[in-house]
Amino acid sequence: MKIAVFSTKPHDREFLDKFNTNNRHELIYFEAALNTDTTNLAVGFEAVCVFVNDKIDAKTIDKLSKIGIKLIDLRCAGFNNVDLAAAKNKNIKVTRVPAYSPQAVAEHAVALILTLNRKTHKVYNRVRESNFSLENLIGFNLYRKTVGVIGTGKIGTAFCQIMLGFGCKVIAYDVNESETLKEKGVVYKTLNELFKNSDIISLHCPLNPKTKYLFDSKTFSKIKNGAMLINTSRGALIKTSDAIDALKNGHLGYLGIDVYEQEEQLFFKDLSESIIQDDLIERLMAFHNVLITPHQGFFTKEALDQIAITTLKNFTDFEEGLPLENEVKL
Repeated sequence: MKIAVFSTKPHDREFLDKFNTNNRHELIYFEAALNTDTTNLAVGFEAVCVFVNDKIDAKTIDKLSKIGIKLIDLRCAGFNNVDLAAAKNKNIKVTRVPAYSPQAVAEHAVALILTLNRKTHKVYNRVRESNFSLENLIGFNLYRKTVGVIGTGKIGTAFCQIMLGFGCKVIAYDVNESETLKEKGVVYKTLNELFKNSDIISLHCPLNPKTKYLFDSKTFSKIKNGAMLINTSRGALIKTSDAIDALKNGHLGYLGIDVYEQEEQLFFKDLSESIIQDDLIERLMAFHNVLITPHQGFFTKEALDQIAITTLKNFTDFEEGLPLENEVKL
């Protein structure tokens, strides 16, 4: 099967080639993102492989259909960047990697919490300059703190289990409550109760019309004063301008994000010699109590192995006419 792989980075090529046994699939790599302006690169291919910041809207799908593309395979879990209705209308199948390493993202969320709390990123820079002062480095114990988890799918479940191990009181919100987590001590609450009682809130839910800007000015007014907010899910769960206001007035005590609502213009690129045109992220980076990582929560060997294996399986199943285990449907 001939496949156009978009938004390619060196690790994509390394891991996909590693598991493309006997070169069964003809993988052609493009650094360009897939959008309405780059569909011409997929001429002569049967399928495309895309990532989180490719823009597969109705116009792009229409162009893909006209050049004969029959499958869009996302090498990620999220699919909010694909117009599923348009794909269905054009009889183009959409598949994804629903679970690769929940622990990878969950552990990264914990890393953000610990770094923000104990300020290890600041200490690292201080010590390199021979500054061994403890001034302004006071943190807090995680033990017995209340951690609110929004979304208890596979990643949220892994995160809950880690925080229980720290001795935290874990409360959660999800439309589908986990009996397993309840047995382990997780208590489900309403969103308003979670906002009010959590010292730390971690987001592990998908982005959809109901969750977009879940955290806006109204929500920030409900959270505990000085609470920490962690987002390793999707950037647009948080309205950045409102988060900035909450940080400025001190109501939001800490913010750790591995995703950002305008990240497609920034993340996965080296912009160290460029003038950043995004004023919101520039403002976020100016806060001492904000930590930003560039969508690296998934970036472990184990996760990349599984992403490549599942991505290639999706192609093989489609090619052989087998049921698409990881198909995304409306």
